[in-house]
Amino acid sequence: MNKDVSLCDAKPVTSREEWFQRIDAIGEDLGYFQPVGQRHSAFFLDDSPTLLVTFETVAECRARDDQMPMGYGLAKTVGWSHLCLIADGETWYRDPAVYGYFDRLVDDAFFEDFDRVVFYGAGMAGYAAAAFSVTAPGATVLAIQPFATLDARITPWDRRHFGQRRLDFADRYGYAPEMVEGAGEVFLIYDPAQTLDSMHAALFTRPFVTKLPCPNLGGEIETALGEIGILAKLIEAAGQGRLTASVFWQLFRARRDHLPYLRRLLDRLDAAERPHLAAMLCRNVLERVGSATHFRNRQGELEAELLARRQCEPETAAPDQSPPAA
Repeated sequence: MNKDVSLCDAKPVTSREEWFQRIDAIGEDLGYFQPVGQRHSAFFLDDSPTLLVTFETVAECRARDDQMPMGYGLAKTVGWSHLCLIADGETWYRDPAVYGYFDRLVDDAFFEDFDRVVFYGAGMAGYAAAAFSVTAPGATVLAIQPFATLDARITPWDRRHFGQRRLDFADRYGYAPEMVEGAGEVFLIYDPAQTLDSMHAALFTRPFVTKLPCPNLGGEIETALGEIGILAKLIEAAGQGRLTASVFWQLFRARRDHLPYLRRLLDRLDAAERPHLAAMLCRNVLERVGSATHFRNRQGELEAELLARRQCEPETAAPDQSPPAA
């Protein structure tokens, strides 16, 4: 099956109504597309015994070149089945209609038809991937910067998405760290320097949860991993049952050629006042990457600063030698 289909195959889609009509037609051809209450839809690509479950939004889908869910493109490439819950806005998937939809999947033994099931999401979608993974016992969960809940009684310290606190997170499928109890393996990716993300990650602490802290990736980790070129590889490894911390760190070495990551690392060294290490980083980047104007300019500034220090400081002064954790 797995036809190469997108909403851009014919004339461009310009309106929301036309987008829904076209993805409905594609879903009917490949599996199904159906409304789930007033603000959610389900898109299903029926292809193979490996199922990728993603949680996305209408805006995210429409912003892509093919105007299809991100998970659809990945599943199509590797020949997997794909189920996508598409939210119309910042719903956090807190809707009795969504609960009922997953209840029906369980009643129909939907997930039992697949050899492997992977739940994936980032941010709001990372919360949903963890929360609804309980419907597919043994599934692998890969969540980037997942929220545990927006329930103010549990996370009063997180005032992001303040308006969405009125949603009911005490109802079914509510507290994500409890919902992953039936999962096989859970992988959490976050930047430990993002304090609130780290606090949410701490709430997921379980023996079967592998935390993958990634310093210097910032607040948009999904985007960064995509730019580095390893996001699809991580999801594919999860779907093949071979994702481990070792595999992740091996793939994550590619960050060393990712200039936004390297700039954040340089900023961190500058903030820590480690000019020797910052200069070493600049030289390393210029040797490997080449045309990196910011690093060339910063190297010149650092070398001038270090020369001035050598002229002013006593000869016994030792340079900094150990870098902060990267």
